Amino acid sequence: MDSSINWDDLPKVSGRPLEGITEHTAQDVQQAVREVDQRLNAIDPDGTVSRNFIARFIAMGLTRRDFIKWSSMMTAALMLPPVFESRVARAAAVSTKLPVVWINLQDCDGNTESLLRTSDPGFASLILDTISLDYNETVMAAAGYQAMDRLNEVIAKHKGQYVAVFEGSLPLGNNGTFYTTGANAETGISLTKRVVAGAKMVMAAGTCAAFGGIPAAQPNPTGAKGIGDGLNIPVVNISGCPANAINLVGTILEVVMFNDNPALDRYGRPLWAYAHRIHDNCERRGHFDAGEYVLNWGDTAAQNEWCLFKMGCKGPYTYNNCPQVRWNQQVSWPIRAGHGCIGCAEPNFWDTMSPFEQPLGAKVYGSALGIGIDASANTVGEVVVGAAVAGIAIHATATWIRDKKSPGWKNPQSKDIPPKPPLNQ
Repeated sequence: MDSSINWDDLPKVSGRPLEGITEHTAQDVQQAVREVDQRLNAIDPDGTVSRNFIARFIAMGLTRRDFIKWSSMMTAALMLPPVFESRVARAAAVSTKLPVVWINLQDCDGNTESLLRTSDPGFASLILDTISLDYNETVMAAAGYQAMDRLNEVIAKHKGQYVAVFEGSLPLGNNGTFYTTGANAETGISLTKRVVAGAKMVMAAGTCAAFGGIPAAQPNPTGAKGIGDGLNIPVVNISGCPANAINLVGTILEVVMFNDNPALDRYGRPLWAYAHRIHDNCERRGHFDAGEYVLNWGDTAAQNEWCLFKMGCKGPYTYNNCPQVRWNQQVSWPIRAGHGCIGCAEPNFWDTMSPFEQPLGAKVYGSALGIGIDASANTVGEVVVGAAVAGIAIHATATWIRDKKSPGWKNPQSKDIPPKPPLNQ
């Protein structure tokens, strides 16, 4: 974490994006490094906070190697060049200066659980310390009047400095009375406006807070909306059901390093996490291009981990970094576990992506008969969902038909497919 750097010795990393979309020159990277160092030095000029953080980290039973490993993983997730690894580590150390107020609305606490259960056992405590979680109804000891007093204290003391994180949708129906809190029955609308007013940045954790999620599914009796739509304010949306804790913490670390909101896509999501379709990075993509599909749960094709598109996988229509960051200590994710993506990071997924175990384009399969089609689906996903559905369905069906007509083609149900070897071989 040495801040005395010879800029001429910096690695020339010209092929790695800073924001996940745009290519940058070595000079761009050097300038970004300078700005980050200036920012971190302003927060922790003598390095005391960083040293105390490492000492506390070790006292928790973790090692420097654990922290370095986590910092490297987070740097890669943020799509930053390797030269930023030490800066990410230092940002994690000094981000205790960044207060976080976490408000629960119409939710299931799934995003809080995601945060608490991230990475190694005991690491949740580190993350909570790292982001200075000053208010969270689920994990805090205070309740009732004490909890509301704590909230009022935090938003007054840190006005203009804290990050407001919302979990759950905002109910607007019946004048907002579908959600009330506290002895005075304050509505979610009133509570959200109070917290947002003094926030440095507003984040929506999970699809419910970002886009309304399951509570907003038709017929939407509570009038649920995402925080941004409900209040017509700019929000950084960390969508997913639940959101991945790496995306939550990574976004906060990016704010600490660059003192600004991250670059966002058209739905307000950080580009470093939501720039690419799950389909583009799926480990089963090769089977899609080859026309090799699972047709029934548990069949031989499923055992050989063939493409799940015909079992309803919504990966071609969903933007998220699930294949890269994964879940449960980066061990697995839904498609690796054997079930297709349900598109939970996208707006209105409960209505637009269902039924979850059927392809969206089943009704247009017949139009692919006799049509030659390229084995690439790269053009799909840049257009509206309706056109994307047709394109993916036609591609999938035409590829399947093409390969079926090819010499030596075998039905995916054939028992002649060699079983996948055990993992220990």
